[in-house]
Amino acid sequence: MAAQAKHRDKIIRSAAVLFRRYGYAASGTNDIVALSGAPKGSLYHYFPQGKVQIAEEVIAYAGEMVRTTLSQLCAEHDSPGAIVRAYGVMMAGWMAQSDYRDGCPISTILLEIAPVAEGVAAAGKAAFAAWEGVLAAAFEGHGIPHARATELAGLVLCGWQGALILAKVARSGQPIRRAVEELARQLDAEPRDAGSGQAG
Repeated sequence: MAAQAKHRDKIIRSAAVLFRRYGYAASGTNDIVALSGAPKGSLYHYFPQGKVQIAEEVIAYAGEMVRTTLSQLCAEHDSPGAIVRAYGVMMAGWMAQSDYRDGCPISTILLEIAPVAEGVAAAGKAAFAAWEGVLAAAFEGHGIPHARATELAGLVLCGWQGALILAKVARSGQPIRRAVEELARQLDAEPRDAGSGQAG
């Protein structure tokens, strides 16, 4: 059973790499198996619904990785703006490291097949909701009222997603830096609840 789980995880991680860089349609099942090193024929054993099931699993896997990273950043930084800037630095670094070939670990899949794959769309919604929830809780913890914290968390996600696309097209981290700096300034200028102890 441990070996089976190991092969399954390798397939998911390998698919995540390929989907992020080349997209869903351009990444064949043979490519996924080859990169994973799993035995031939194992893909449909672990994923009987085929590539679309792998896509769902990749979104869940990558979504949890990002959620964990955001949670760590929220714990390490002392203001909403600092959280957003820190993740922006990470995004710009990832993009430069891939020579601007990679994008958001889940959006590449979602843009291609979410409209026609209900399970994929549901996985994407769950991932984005989890990211938004982490950010909103952190912003609220820094004194931003609950409803406004949720709105701002959604805005940050939109800004990050758009910045990643622009960075990929421009082959530059500048769109990411520009977006996160504007978002950070807005966040740090937000009024705080009087009893929060945070500066307004």
